[in-house]
Formats: sequence, structure tokens, C-alpha cells
Amino acid sequence: MFKVLVLQHLFNLNDDQTEFQIRARYSFCRFLGLSPEGKVPDAKTVWVYRKRLRERGLVDKLFSELLIRIDAAGFSARKGQIVDAAIAPVPRQRNTRGEGW
Repeated sequence: MFKVLVLQHLFNLNDDQTEFQIRARYSFCRFLGLSPEGKVPDAKTVWVYRKRLRERGLVDKLFSELLIRIDAAGFSARKGQIVDAAIAPVPRQRNTRGEGW
């Protein structure tokens, strides 16, 4: 479940988006050790897990340790964004040559 929070943090996802992206992206499933057909944690489960970690004061400690280990391995963690690149139909402009197209 901590890996889910890592994905959320790195890709700036809310709980619902996280659930969707885990279902939609094979790379996320692979990172989490899930099969595409397997069970995916839902948004409520992610929220409850994060809440419990916060109540125990562990979120910052865990992420600090993770960043230390990533740096020690010679890597750097960068935040990114997932952009929806869906193609949407748009109305065609029906101007004639005389109307100034």
C-alpha cells in the first residue's frame, strides 16, 4: 500500500485517479506487484491507509527514508503528471474564402 502512496505523490494523483490509473496502466500494476486482472485497492482503501499513517506520524518519516534510499542508489525521484491525450472531435469551421479563412 505504501507503493500506492508513492505513485500518488510522484504523479500528483487523488485517490480516485489513483484507483483508475492502477487499473489502466500496466506499468503501475507491475510496480505494485499486481496482475492486471487482480484486485486493485479502491480509493477508500487508499484514503484509510494514508489516514492511519498520518495518525501515527509515519508519512513524512517513510517518504524521507525512501528518498534517502533512492539517493543512495544513485537515482533521483522526480514528480510528473499524467496527461490525458484523448482526441476529441471539434466542430469544423465552415467559412468560405470570402469570409476570411
